[in-house]
Amino acid sequence: MFKEIVLIHGAFAGPWCMQDYAAFFRDLGWTVHVPALRFHGGDPKADPDPGLTDTSVMDYTNDIAEFVQGLDSKPVILGHAIAGVVAQQVATRGLASAIVLINPNAPWGTLPETDDERAVPRALMEGGAFWKQPMRVAFDLMAPFALNKMDEARQHAVFDQLGAESGRVMFEMFFWMFDDHHAIKVEFDNVECPVLVVSGAQDRAVNPDTCRALAERYGDRGTFLLVEDHAHFLFMEPGWEGPAAQIETWLKGQPK
Repeated sequence: MFKEIVLIHGAFAGPWCMQDYAAFFRDLGWTVHVPALRFHGGDPKADPDPGLTDTSVMDYTNDIAEFVQGLDSKPVILGHAIAGVVAQQVATRGLASAIVLINPNAPWGTLPETDDERAVPRALMEGGAFWKQPMRVAFDLMAPFALNKMDEARQHAVFDQLGAESGRVMFEMFFWMFDDHHAIKVEFDNVECPVLVVSGAQDRAVNPDTCRALAERYGDRGTFLLVEDHAHFLFMEPGWEGPAAQIETWLKGQPK
């Protein structure tokens, strides 16, 4: 069994959101790494680095690939949301022993299936040329769609830690059909390691059916885990220990 894991946060967030999982795996003897995506991890209220404007998902993937290549062993890579796409892309380079995708954004070529999944790109379109600048997400969008399994006080506490995100990244995620670079495309056949796709049953940002379909694309290499009473930020929600234990159990069952 492998015992080194890289935990990667999603859009607008930072390493802080993975601290419960980091402590959980360390207590079980894992070597844990929690890198920040490019231009993330600083003061969430500070003005974003100007470089965030042109940052792409491809940059996130290249950065994480470089980070992983500097480790002593080939790790498990766990990614949340857009970092689920990053984890898959890094795995296509043969750099992961297994990948765990928590409520991963759908990769290139996947259309939104539900009104909830269409709500985010619709809100982006109302904001003008969002892809030309760093952007911030509104509480009124995050609370019902991504923080819906937290009480209001916890919602505000988490939201207050969210920083800016690259508008280009959001464009690549939700308007992939107009992206000439195919930044979120995943070559599924090149992912040779085991894949676990974890879905919060109450996630309104990434529908469980989207996650199930992704797991099925991996055939025998893919496993789908539906977690009841959880949503998008299941690793920070009340009862987060349950899915963490299920993930660790799955990892223990994988060949070295």
